[in-house]
Amino acid sequence: MDGVGVAEVRLVVQADDFGMLHAVNVGTVEAFRDGIVTQVSTMAACPWFTEAAALAREFGIPLGVHQTLTCEWDFLRWRPLTSGTSLVGEDGTFLRSVAEAQASVTYEDSVAELNAQVAKFAAEGLAIEYLDVHMGQSATPAAYDEVSRAAGKPFIYGAVESQRFASIETLSDRDADVKRAWLLEYLDKLTPGVHLLVTHCAAAEPELGALHKPGSYTYRWAEEYRLSDQELVTDPEIRKAIEERGIELTTVAAAFS
Repeated sequence: MDGVGVAEVRLVVQADDFGMLHAVNVGTVEAFRDGIVTQVSTMAACPWFTEAAALAREFGIPLGVHQTLTCEWDFLRWRPLTSGTSLVGEDGTFLRSVAEAQASVTYEDSVAELNAQVAKFAAEGLAIEYLDVHMGQSATPAAYDEVSRAAGKPFIYGAVESQRFASIETLSDRDADVKRAWLLEYLDKLTPGVHLLVTHCAAAEPELGALHKPGSYTYRWAEEYRLSDQELVTDPEIRKAIEERGIELTTVAAAFS
């Protein structure tokens, strides 16, 4: 990256799923305070949102709304904030996959639910800087656009907003033995512009391994991917590598203001 200045390459390091459970909250705060995470996508419909909100206020964490219309876990199930029947399965909790949600969720129910999730941030006295999605776009693009307009904040995975990034990558779903090498190569190849790197952080707690039945791809997201992400984003050598390459850590709000 010879000749590339500090202001030319900017990196947003985002931690997803804040509010999902206590272990995620603890790890995410550590990754923000002691690591390279710069902004945090937060789940208002999840059971540990109240703790996440308190931690965000205490430490001044830049927040986005992690718009949630699915719940992938076997043993941790969350419910909508609203009463739309198209949002849920027979047990009254969110559907398990993006494909199921896309086939079921109505425009009206999705907009009402996502607006309620945004409103819950305001009820906690929290400012939001952006909106994104959990797992993928489970509603129609128009629904996310409507909620974004009402909130007055960008939906960063929208057709227009996503084009503002030079690249969008996810660190998480890679084998632990290759993840460090991948990350260093990723940093080497960053071009001028604003890049988004999505991570999933968590502290090592027994509850992670109890989220889902072992032996599936989803189970790898419960503990394996999160703990290996946590190790890297809090590693001083990774921060040093970022500094040596002249990469500026930033947030969506700061980069696109």
